[in-house]
Amino acid sequence: MLNFFTTSNPVVLIFSGIVAFLLAATTISRWLEVFSTGKDYTELNQRINSWWVMIAMFGFALWAGVNASIIFFGLISFLALKEYFSIIPTRKVDRRVLFWAYLSIPLQYYWASIGWYGMFIIFIPVYMLLFIPFRMVLMGETKNFLRAAGSIHWGLMITVFSISHLAFLLVLPNSVSSETTSAISENSLAGPGLILFTVLLTQFNDVAQYLWGKSFGKRKIIPHISPNKTWEGFIGGVVTTATIAALLAPLLTPLSHSLGLVAGLIIGVAGFIGDVTISALKRELGIKDTSALIPGHGGILDRLDSLTFTAPLFFHFVRYTAF
Repeated sequence: MLNFFTTSNPVVLIFSGIVAFLLAATTISRWLEVFSTGKDYTELNQRINSWWVMIAMFGFALWAGVNASIIFFGLISFLALKEYFSIIPTRKVDRRVLFWAYLSIPLQYYWASIGWYGMFIIFIPVYMLLFIPFRMVLMGETKNFLRAAGSIHWGLMITVFSISHLAFLLVLPNSVSSETTSAISENSLAGPGLILFTVLLTQFNDVAQYLWGKSFGKRKIIPHISPNKTWEGFIGGVVTTATIAALLAPLLTPLSHSLGLVAGLIIGVAGFIGDVTISALKRELGIKDTSALIPGHGGILDRLDSLTFTAPLFFHFVRYTAF
């Protein structure tokens, strides 16, 4: 277990502030639900609860230490991949291929745990991309071959490759050799601070876009996929997220205020794209939620949709600008 719990640690202070804010937000939303008439606060409650899920994930990473946290994120990837395979159409013959897809999870997270960036970054995009269709060819079934191979690999990219970047953020400060990195690595907030920054800004962006859209939204962006998304909500959310990111970046990351602003813009835009991408998938399949794993709030993919895009993009931005 890592020694994070000191009053001078900005990660712990900000995390405590978030928990206090969520307690207040939950109380207010419940009060509105009971005493307000004619308005539906279901979506607001769902977004607050999604915050609780994300913050609980980070709280575990903060408390348990690096190795346990990496295992935890691997479990998240396993549940997300399992959920994905449960909703997409698969051929009976492909069930033997899915074993290899699941086997890639511990390998991908092992590369992250030892900080082997070279293998981490190519294992799924290259080696699994080549291996999966080869294994399918050996089974001799050609009907819907391309769709099956593409669906399996895309699922691996979204649920394993993308999410595994959160695990690598924990070891990133120690995986690159430089004087700056050495100084940062001595501070216990380095890895957890990067994760908190990613998760916090991703979830904040989701809520900010919702509130801006609810208050001022008029012009739809993509009504056929996500009818509630508006330009006003998108722009207002991205600008708000970038502003908060600029303020928090020096506290939680090795980024300056200006680089934090850029990171916030990346997270704001990428979070929107991740959200509507999973929405498009669900619309094609004709489902509202990817599962009922979290009662009343959908499944793992419903809660991690934005993170599947923000995690890898922020990871590479911070790796190439700060380390």
